[in-house]
Amino acid sequence: MGSKQIAQETFDDAVQENITEFEMDPEEAVREAVQQFESQGVDLSNIVKAVRPPASENGQRQKHQILLTLDSLSRAVAEQDVAQLPEQLSALAAQCKEQLAFRYLAGRNGAYPVLFSACQLAAGDRDLLLQAFSTLSALLDGQPDLLDAAGQELLLQSLRERREDAEMTLAGIRCVRHACLKHEQNRQDFVKAGILPLLTGAIIQHGDSADVVRTAASALRVMTFDDDIRVPFGHAHDHAKMIVLENDGLRVLIEAAKAFTDNSGVLSELCATLSRLSVRNEFCQEIVDLGGLNFMVTLLADCMEHPDVVKQVLSAIRAVAGNDDVKDAIVDAGATELIVLAISQHLGNPQICEQGCAALCVLALRKPENCSVIMEGGGALAALQAMKAHPREVAVQ
Repeated sequence: MGSKQIAQETFDDAVQENITEFEMDPEEAVREAVQQFESQGVDLSNIVKAVRPPASENGQRQKHQILLTLDSLSRAVAEQDVAQLPEQLSALAAQCKEQLAFRYLAGRNGAYPVLFSACQLAAGDRDLLLQAFSTLSALLDGQPDLLDAAGQELLLQSLRERREDAEMTLAGIRCVRHACLKHEQNRQDFVKAGILPLLTGAIIQHGDSADVVRTAASALRVMTFDDDIRVPFGHAHDHAKMIVLENDGLRVLIEAAKAFTDNSGVLSELCATLSRLSVRNEFCQEIVDLGGLNFMVTLLADCMEHPDVVKQVLSAIRAVAGNDDVKDAIVDAGATELIVLAISQHLGNPQICEQGCAALCVLALRKPENCSVIMEGGGALAALQAMKAHPREVAVQ
């Protein structure tokens, strides 16, 4: 059973009651309301925990700030007042980025159709359209259900027509990524409409832009997720195959990595995406043939101080080691010593311990000679230390 939910109005009324009936100051009234509902098992993640402005003199109930901003944007759109749009879009984007509760409240009160209209209104003004897309991206974060077919087409059209514009490409891909997280239907719709070549094309075209490469790689990875609990079977495997076979995805990602040898954020993202694409024996082998394994081993050695990178590289090594021939290549490249070193250096990090132990496990599977190398390199001791360090972490154990 999921947590109980309440409407924003219910919370606001409880806060107001604490102020009027029990003479609490506003901050105390909010704290008391939060405590009251949480003790009843209510999920308040989508609730704005702030005092709504007091009622006006005629008794009319006031709105939260984000809804007042949305009203101003709605008026500007309705009146086609282009001069007012930048200020209102900027204010709405800033408030949406603050927390999910603000985005949720705006979304429930018609923010998406207003923003879609703002995007249409801004179509001829590049800077204004960029701002509208950035605001749309902020609204869609955690709310993929808001995007409709017309919105999908608008994003695809922009990515096709403005593919040479790095900033527009980045804004569009961010919207796509937010719309596809935990939303299988959006993923399938975008893939059918041709998003995959647009994403790999963006990485090639803007290979010198860290933000575009990182975000496009992340969006490709999201297309291989199976994270929508409403859908019994997704197309994650099919999408991974399409990225590799139809869009040369492995080569695109490995080539992109060569331009960012000193950018741990980009490299971490590229490794994470490569691990999601290692779904077939021949794909694992192709990663080795393209130089991906050497890149990963070098990266692990050079970025041992960056936990995020270490975790993603270990995950990628674990994934490509699904191929028995690749297991030998990984061991021959000296990766086992680096994996043991990673576990030892980051013993307090449960995710690194989990991925490191899992990588050693896969390398040892059906390979007695690899077991000897791992034992001699201190792998068993590292695994024991990890178990002792994280007795309550099921995944590590």
